[in-house]
Amino acid sequence: MKSTNQTEFYFRPFSTLPGIQLVIFLLFFSLYVLSLCGNGAVLLVVYVDRSLHNPMYFFLGNLAVLEICYSSAIAPVALANLLSRKAATISLSGCGTQMFFFILLGGADCVLLAVMAYDRYLAICYPLHYLLIMSQTVCTGLVAASWLLGFFLSLQLTILIFCLPFCGTNEINHFFCDIPAILRLACGDTYAHQAAIFIGGVTVLTIPFFLICISYAFIVVAMLQIHSDEGRQRAFSTCSSHFMVVLLQYGCCSFIYLRPSSSYLPEEGRAVSVVYTFFTPLLNPLIYSMRNKELKEALCKTLRRRVLSWKK
Repeated sequence: MKSTNQTEFYFRPFSTLPGIQLVIFLLFFSLYVLSLCGNGAVLLVVYVDRSLHNPMYFFLGNLAVLEICYSSAIAPVALANLLSRKAATISLSGCGTQMFFFILLGGADCVLLAVMAYDRYLAICYPLHYLLIMSQTVCTGLVAASWLLGFFLSLQLTILIFCLPFCGTNEINHFFCDIPAILRLACGDTYAHQAAIFIGGVTVLTIPFFLICISYAFIVVAMLQIHSDEGRQRAFSTCSSHFMVVLLQYGCCSFIYLRPSSSYLPEEGRAVSVVYTFFTPLLNPLIYSMRNKELKEALCKTLRRRVLSWKK
């Protein structure tokens, strides 16, 4: 196939029927707004309520920021495309920018979840030394490290992919500039690029997940040694919320990025991407607020305070 210098791509619509496109738009718009409200509420409560000013909720607040930015890097473009009456296009530079922020925020999200597991391990296994170890400086450094790791991974992969020549069709069989979808449009041998992407996926998915599993192995052992039912229940509620979020995030991402490119199916990839782009950012605050008594009480208290202030 002859190589061309593509300057823009266009996204394949979900459907050729305007009515179905509108239904999908309303669904995605609702999920996006709800995820912004949910994560925004978690961020507000963690910031306002002094009882939540501890390492666990500091990380949870940062996770909410990541989720807001993560979904906002993709959802607005996808929503605009759903309303477009003609083929929705994106420039080469715009596509590269979207991919850069998607990888950056997704990578930082995965690393931060591993940091949160380590935080829970220290809180349960070393409660007397917990606040001494997890000082404000250490917490800030761990969050910064999550962003930096995501940044370096994103910069390398984005440059690697967009240095490739693109040929023939410029149709992206997706609703955003995802790695497998863009790589399918590239010319020539992409074996080295696929290997680099797989290594990047292992770095940001497998290694943090392995560390999370180790942390939870120690946590389970420590929980079995807790004699108080209330103490065991408290430890379980904070850890189960985090573990549910981990399974959602890592399960979807591993399904897309840790499989051979030959077995990648565009329609399947697009469906799974909807889950971690629109549903997961919404489910995260719901899972934490439902499973975490402290956060639930703080949220109710903050809402009551706001309602009373409005009535006055």
